Amino acid sequence: MVSKIERGEASPTAALLGRLSAAFGLTMSQLFARVEGGGGLVTRAAGQPTWRDPATGFVRRSLTPPGGAPLELVWGEMPPGAEVAYPAESYRFLAGQQIVVIEGRLTIVQGEDTYELGPGDCIRYGPPRDSAIRNDGDRLCRYVVAVLRSAGG
Repeated sequence: MVSKIERGEASPTAALLGRLSAAFGLTMSQLFARVEGGGGLVTRAAGQPTWRDPATGFVRRSLTPPGGAPLELVWGEMPPGAEVAYPAESYRFLAGQQIVVIEGRLTIVQGEDTYELGPGDCIRYGPPRDSAIRNDGDRLCRYVVAVLRSAGG
């Protein structure tokens, strides 16, 4: 699959990118930054790496300037009816992550627990468990993810 992606014959899904980045001990933002290059203290909106999941329409935009800071901010847009699943190993190397909903509704499933979030609601992820993010609403959901990498990550 990696060869197909490199040759432009396939577009990776969010789930696949999560597994690939985890295999390298990187967040998806770090993986994109290595591919895109760049650096500096400011990343203008027009220059922020944006990626769309071909399977779901989910959009992910890296807000944080590349450069290895331990905190990363990511903008997410989840279309109505879309769902992205992440296996626990996708974020086992992170010190923590939180999601705050800006607009719309978002359902977070962590293991056996399900959380319904609306505008202004925030969730802190617990220990790594299989999880999913989905939009059960009837309009686009916009949210921000704060990712804190482990000291060695």
